[in-house]
Amino acid sequence: MSELTKEALEVNGATVPFFTYKLEDTQYIEFDTSKCGPPDPMVNAMAGLKLIDSADKKLVMINHTSPGGLLAKIGENYDIVEEKLEDGRVKLIFSYKGKESEEANLNDTACEG
Repeated sequence: MSELTKEALEVNGATVPFFTYKLEDTQYIEFDTSKCGPPDPMVNAMAGLKLIDSADKKLVMINHTSPGGLLAKIGENYDIVEEKLEDGRVKLIFSYKGKESEEANLNDTACEG
């Protein structure tokens, strides 16, 4: 397998670095908030999700735990795969879900828990 080339990506409103890379025909946008406290995971997830506007783009979030508040807000708007990493962190992959994704309120970054 060839080495994955990640490029820095400027994301409006982000408080952590974002990177982008391509696997086959899909563009991945990735960020890591595993060392951040609230509200950074929510803020960065919402900023990244604004870029997921078609089926060939996915958002990858690395976090210290499953972001319950985020999932409660937008869980019905995206297809989400959650994977536990060997080091205990959590990797979530958000995929575009058509009309449901278009209706997500990505401006509500308040974290209720």
